[in-house]
Amino acid sequence: MTAPVLAAEVNTGDTAWMLVATAMVILMTPALGLFYAGLVRSKNTLNTFMMCAAALAVATVMWALVGYSIAFDEGNAIVGGLGHVGLRDVTFVPRDGTTIPHLLFMAFQASFCILTVALVSGAVVERMRFGPFLVFAALWSVLVYAVLAHWAFGGGWLQEQGTLDFAGGIPVEMGSGFSALAAALVVGVRSDYGRQAFLPHNAIYVLLGAGLLWFGWFGFNGGSGFSTGNPSVLAFTNTLLAPACTLVVWFALDLLRGRHVTAIGAATAIIVGCVGITPAGGFISPGWAMALGGLAALPSYAIIVLRPRTRVDETLDVLAAHGIAGITGILFIGFFAQQSWNGVADGLAYGDAAQLGEQALAVLATPVYAFVVTFLILRLIGLVMPLRATVREESLGMDIVQHGEEAYATGEGAILIGPEASTDGDVALAGERV
Repeated sequence: MTAPVLAAEVNTGDTAWMLVATAMVILMTPALGLFYAGLVRSKNTLNTFMMCAAALAVATVMWALVGYSIAFDEGNAIVGGLGHVGLRDVTFVPRDGTTIPHLLFMAFQASFCILTVALVSGAVVERMRFGPFLVFAALWSVLVYAVLAHWAFGGGWLQEQGTLDFAGGIPVEMGSGFSALAAALVVGVRSDYGRQAFLPHNAIYVLLGAGLLWFGWFGFNGGSGFSTGNPSVLAFTNTLLAPACTLVVWFALDLLRGRHVTAIGAATAIIVGCVGITPAGGFISPGWAMALGGLAALPSYAIIVLRPRTRVDETLDVLAAHGIAGITGILFIGFFAQQSWNGVADGLAYGDAAQLGEQALAVLATPVYAFVVTFLILRLIGLVMPLRATVREESLGMDIVQHGEEAYATGEGAILIGPEASTDGDVALAGERV
């Protein structure tokens, strides 16, 4: 007979760090709003930011009501139960496996759901109506994000079969990236897509947003150890190293391709590096984190360059920056995880070929689930209400049409009203923005 397992006590140091980390991740959503807003045309600035603000509101409510329970209550291999609906039994007592209050664990996990919903908005800005997006945010946070979080972190089948994901490569990065692809296909291209080169209207917003996102990512990854111990320290350090290496490689790619190192490219590189290290941060050594940062730049850069040549108007390249970089990080674990650093498992390079297979399974299953369910959600919403603005509304700008406001006092976004009208460009030349 085994001895009974004693409940852990709340550790004040761990709790203090997790309070800070949670606040840092919450900051990432308005930071993302700033990042996204700088990449669109000026006439869509407020609407783009408001989609991120909407995620902060809607996803929080849905998480507290039902999402957290589906993700983290005991259930089956696919979905959690309903034991925590309305935050029932979520108290000051530590959650199993942690030394922080259950309430704080819930709040930290909520911040991930919020940010992921906001990320998906980047695929449909400048043309999706605000009302349908609110409905989408509510349904997606429960039916896609919460389910994927259960698979990866809440006792679901991927976690049980041994897939490693330190801070959200599965539900956050791959989940948002492939959902963004589905959303772009359902909502369709912008009316002037392919007829002009779109430029970011405010590169300073983009750079500031990227810097604040990198700052928040130290809480995102460092907090995912749920303590002040070695896993959090390792992830925190790797979150410094990997994006820096991504930046260096991105600079080289920009120089080789266009002989200029672009500010929008630099901001994009920061995001790609942070995404790449997200699943791997607590499982690989600092040296391998630097290698991962450099490697992550390559496929994401390639897709950002190639995507505008297609008819897929995935406005802010969420697939490339998050979905593809997330895949890179997940698979990298299968090759280069080191038990001497993580105390959990080795990858193929250190003698465990099975770990690579477990990581590959997540890379196969997650994109399919995220894409299919997102596609169905939007199709169903589209049966009830129109998803996108009319051509005339697009030409006026989503700020005026959806919110009755303008980001700038000049009124420039509301002057042109014809179906062929456009303002000062929207995102960037191919390959020079996220």
